[in-house]
Amino acid sequence: MSMFDLNYWAVLLAALSSFMLGGAWYSPWLFGRPWMEGCGLTEVDLQQSDPKLIYGVAFLLALFAAFFMSVLLGQDPLLTDAIVLGVLVGGGLVTTALGISYIFEQRPLKLFLINGGYYTCQFVLMGAVLSITG
Repeated sequence: MSMFDLNYWAVLLAALSSFMLGGAWYSPWLFGRPWMEGCGLTEVDLQQSDPKLIYGVAFLLALFAAFFMSVLLGQDPLLTDAIVLGVLVGGGLVTTALGISYIFEQRPLKLFLINGGYYTCQFVLMGAVLSITG
């Protein structure tokens, strides 16, 4: 499959869906407070950061991730195949890589579960969006 064969609108939608999932996942209504605690961050730390830079780079990285998922899935993937690939990439690759780092960094298990859960859901969602819109 050529890079020119990708559905770039589907890639953009997958990135946007991932970005929106992150907004909900790390909000105070879901895992925002335990995530901040696990990272050792405070509200003041977040207020002192540059949101344009953080959200801009985060969206750019989500766009790259959606692009790579699209390449891995190929053209017209079945929804079940896309979901399975999302679980394998998010849970099998990204989360296990985070786990290795977290063990050596002595980060809390709660933070590992929050972040690993997000990445697994992120790639499942991306796969589903790419399958449905592709």
